[in-house]
Amino acid sequence: MSKVVIIGSGLGGLSTGVILAREGYQVTILEQEAQIGGCLQCFTRRGVKFETGMHFIGSARKGQTLDRLLRFLGVTDDIRLGELDKDAYDIVRIGNDEYRFPNGREAFIRQMTEYFPHEHEGIVKYMNCVERVANASSLHTLSLENADSAISTEYQLRSINEVVEGLITDGRLRQVLVGNLPLYAARYGRTPFSTHAFIVDFYNQSSFRVVGGSDAIGVSLHKTLQRYGGTVLTRAQVNKIQSSDDHVTGVSTTDGRFFPADMVISAIHPVPTLAMTDSPLIRKAFRNRMQQLPNTIGIFSVYLDFKKGAMPYMNSNYYCYPNVSPWDCEDYTQTDWPRGYLYMHFCHESQPRYAKAGVILSYMRFEEMLPWLGTTVGHRGADYEAFKQQHAERLLEVVEHDHPGLRDSIAHYYTSTPLTYLDYTGTPGGSAYGIARDITLGMSCHVPQRTKLPGLYLTGQNINSHGILGVLVGSIVTCSDILGTAYLYQKIKDANQ
Repeated sequence: MSKVVIIGSGLGGLSTGVILAREGYQVTILEQEAQIGGCLQCFTRRGVKFETGMHFIGSARKGQTLDRLLRFLGVTDDIRLGELDKDAYDIVRIGNDEYRFPNGREAFIRQMTEYFPHEHEGIVKYMNCVERVANASSLHTLSLENADSAISTEYQLRSINEVVEGLITDGRLRQVLVGNLPLYAARYGRTPFSTHAFIVDFYNQSSFRVVGGSDAIGVSLHKTLQRYGGTVLTRAQVNKIQSSDDHVTGVSTTDGRFFPADMVISAIHPVPTLAMTDSPLIRKAFRNRMQQLPNTIGIFSVYLDFKKGAMPYMNSNYYCYPNVSPWDCEDYTQTDWPRGYLYMHFCHESQPRYAKAGVILSYMRFEEMLPWLGTTVGHRGADYEAFKQQHAERLLEVVEHDHPGLRDSIAHYYTSTPLTYLDYTGTPGGSAYGIARDITLGMSCHVPQRTKLPGLYLTGQNINSHGILGVLVGSIVTCSDILGTAYLYQKIKDANQ
């Protein structure tokens, strides 16, 4: 029985582990933290639960792409989903105007046409383009028959704004259509349209929150992994990937343990992964390329604990851009931060009437964290706490403008910065979504699932995309390399019969 060691117990590590364990591999997942799940994990303060990263999901209605993957992984029976408002799963506010995004192609076209009647033809063309790009990818349709590599490649090399500006004339509509930019930290002239198309298609099909918290997904995957003989060890920080002249042999941890392995799969960022091996088979040019790849910006978060019965539950995701444009919010100054935010509620029960908790997210550059680099959680000092409070108060002031009464509804609030994210995920710069896709760099942004050191693989968001679907697709890519693409796709199909 082949031994597999996986570094990291986030969604990428757990799902990769489940797939391989079901195929008879002896899987051990090593997690440096005390809690498994990565961005799936939640935390509790004063008896109130908060999600750290996976706030909502899409395409989870029966038969849709995520539903098929979750069924294949054995998750669907262990989680409950609360569907977002079908008529407004997203609300985008540009200046003083709000725009509602309904689920479904025809409903979306109809609603956007009501807002912009002179752009009906362009809106139809836009949705056609989104669907054409999404359907061209076998990874996003889980179908080998309909793949169109020419379309996929074209829109991986064309920016979001180039494509949208070629289809839509109205400047305000262009801004509205990219109103969900915080979901993938897109940059003007850099982020490929394919990234936008996958996200739009994913959530337009259907949108849900996980009732009770996204950690239920991690718990379910862990249970399935154990059922097939796999193991997750916490507080096991890998510091060395061991190898012979021509193959990996296992990993060592900071506490002196050695775990032998026929394959090592890293579900963490490629830069710290490569730092763990000194194998000459990993060429210097490749190491340098990974080091130089841009990472997406970080996030400042304010977690809201609402007074009982004070805040009506908001069954939509609320994006706001007071300064009008969703673009370039990461280029804020000290005087105009925040340029935009995303505000959401936590779904603590099925069809809640009032919210118990919520979160506000806004971009924050890692350079602002440099004074506290090297410190640890809870020991960063009074100046760090003052920095967080100052930014939380400023962000709350902006959100209060759009949601009067928010302040009076809050019992307590908590904050996190990109430095917090760095501590818990190890992602360089506390990046929200790992390596940024950048058309100006061409294919050099591509991170392969297989390295030049035989037996060493990568998985997770950085080899494909972030978010629950992007990460699971990354796991499929890695496992397809090991098991065979046609074989694995058939397994997914069989699990959904």
